[in-house]
Amino acid sequence: MAEFVMPTLGADMTAGTLLGWMKKPGDSVKRGEIIAEVDTDKGVIEVEVFANGIIEKLLVAPGAEVPVGTVLAIISEEEKAIAAERPALTAPPIAPTPSKLPALIVPPVPTPSTGPAAPRIRVSPAARKLAAELGIELATVTGTGSGGRIQREDVERAAATKATTIAAPEQAERIARMRRTIGAAMSRSKREIPHYYLSTTIDMNRAMSWLAKENLNRPIADRFLYGVLLIKAVALALHEVPELNSIWQGDTPVPCSEINVGVAISLRQGGLVAPALRNVDKQSLDNLMKSLRDLVKRARTGSLRSSELSDSTITITSLGELGVETVYGIIYAPQVALVGFGKVVERPWSVGGQIVSRPTLMATLSADHRVSDGHRGGLFLSAIDRLLQEPGSL
Repeated sequence: MAEFVMPTLGADMTAGTLLGWMKKPGDSVKRGEIIAEVDTDKGVIEVEVFANGIIEKLLVAPGAEVPVGTVLAIISEEEKAIAAERPALTAPPIAPTPSKLPALIVPPVPTPSTGPAAPRIRVSPAARKLAAELGIELATVTGTGSGGRIQREDVERAAATKATTIAAPEQAERIARMRRTIGAAMSRSKREIPHYYLSTTIDMNRAMSWLAKENLNRPIADRFLYGVLLIKAVALALHEVPELNSIWQGDTPVPCSEINVGVAISLRQGGLVAPALRNVDKQSLDNLMKSLRDLVKRARTGSLRSSELSDSTITITSLGELGVETVYGIIYAPQVALVGFGKVVERPWSVGGQIVSRPTLMATLSADHRVSDGHRGGLFLSAIDRLLQEPGSL
């Protein structure tokens, strides 16, 4: 037997509200498959299962707010038959706790019918929740996502045509809750982690020149953003200073076997999330650029997966698009390092004894002094600089 528990979607999460099940008792599930939707302060998250087998019991009813680690379902890892008469909930469900969140409208499990089956509506969790809030019938919404999937933007457009808006008080409360959650996590990080900070200025002339030439031969949709070079350089630099790619557990750092880079993404409704790009060091720039575009889009439409919010081993934050030249971030526990990038700025630069104008970038490191020291942190920033001088090899 395997227990499916309320996941920890970051160190700042203590509880979540189960919005709906995508499976029922007797259904087979495979590792990585989405089986539930959970509402957190970071939004609605699609939760994956990490075992193969058959769902034996659903222990929690939709609408219940439960702490992290609570067992939500029991999964049999043996391929055995499940009685067809088994009720939908085979154990007393945890009763829903009072919540200001509206109940999620989940399409019921189809029952045998002699008539033609209704077409299945493909819709993202965020779009479904928003439709419920605004009273929009999903059958009347045209989806513009992959395969006709209804996205949050589609619901917003449908609502606009009916002169309907999101309830302002509820939206304000969600933003306030997210700010409280972020504030608590950052306060804990500064209180418990002995931070040290380093910075360096990187000559981006070679990187930006290579980028311009490379993008000339690419369709607009396939062009690289300079941020993808920064992400790849950080991942490869961790090979040289691997202790920065660790997770703090108990009273000791635990090295991570994968390099999963969390990317801080601001949300349209306020707040931010830092979902992970997995195995960044092993991805080509093309694949990494596609993965980054997809991650940003899904973060802003409420379609992230639980593993993307829990598997980061280091985080990158960049405020360059806002004109910020230097950013010193706070480590997102249980990680032990965070890298910050500012705006690319033209500055006077000495080259061969002559002063020239060069595009430069300020890179910073916030690191846990229990795990590394300034010498190792300096080597890490130097490695990022060196790698960006050879962009074609990233």
